[in-house]
Amino acid sequence: MSNKSRRLYVGSTSTLPYRVFQHQNKLYPDSFTARYEFYMLVWCEPFESPISARMREIELKGWRREKKLKLVLAENPDWADLSREWEEDPGWKLEPDALIRLKRKTSKS
Repeated sequence: MSNKSRRLYVGSTSTLPYRVFQHQNKLYPDSFTARYEFYMLVWCEPFESPISARMREIELKGWRREKKLKLVLAENPDWADLSREWEEDPGWKLEPDALIRLKRKTSKS
């Protein structure tokens, strides 16, 4: 995740759309990400297991900023918010419920 100043926040999750939703809507207003307005998804990579994702998160958090920037810029040179693709796809939407889950709209709805 990033903000206007291009600061970087590294994390891992099993529910990326929901986690991005949390950051963008400041569901935890006292958190680091809310305080520094991390709302842009600028890079992500999938993993087969939560353990491998967590290990990669730890690895990335150990990197210097310059190395993280190179990683982001190699895949996203325009520094685009990758979550915008979800908003532009009419088949996806976030619905508030007990868990606020990402739901795929059916062709009938």
